[in-house]
Amino acid sequence: MPARPELLKIGDFSRLAGTNLRTLRYYEELGLLNPTFRSQGGFRYYRPSDVNRVNMIRDLQDLGLQLDRIRELISARAPGEPSGQFLTRIRQALGEQDQLLAERERSIGEQRERIRAALHKLTECQGCAHSPCAQNNHCEPCSTSGEALPEHLSALYQ
Repeated sequence: MPARPELLKIGDFSRLAGTNLRTLRYYEELGLLNPTFRSQGGFRYYRPSDVNRVNMIRDLQDLGLQLDRIRELISARAPGEPSGQFLTRIRQALGEQDQLLAERERSIGEQRERIRAALHKLTECQGCAHSPCAQNNHCEPCSTSGEALPEHLSALYQ
């Protein structure tokens, strides 16, 4: 029986967190996530708000961070650590995450620009008598303008 009724058994918590037991145990092994309570029988219990930590781990992995680096970023407050030092670490962790998101945002913007260029060229291709095939090198370069196709269009014309 949990110390507090609001705690969730690991199975219920894994469903709430959208992950599996193996992942939760692995996160615990790596020091990324610790159960709030363990019963005498060794059952793990978590707070519902621990889902936020699982989501942050997932978000940071999506940004390309390795689990070791994630552990450094989200490490728990060390016993006796002054509040100001802890808050500085938290600020740095959030700042690094924000920087990674900004880089991802720039990358997505560049990809979207390449797609816009491909869509624009595709509009020009609409009335063209040529069709991408091996005989015309898949319209690379364009028979009409003589220019290289936009990257995303060239990739699909192969």
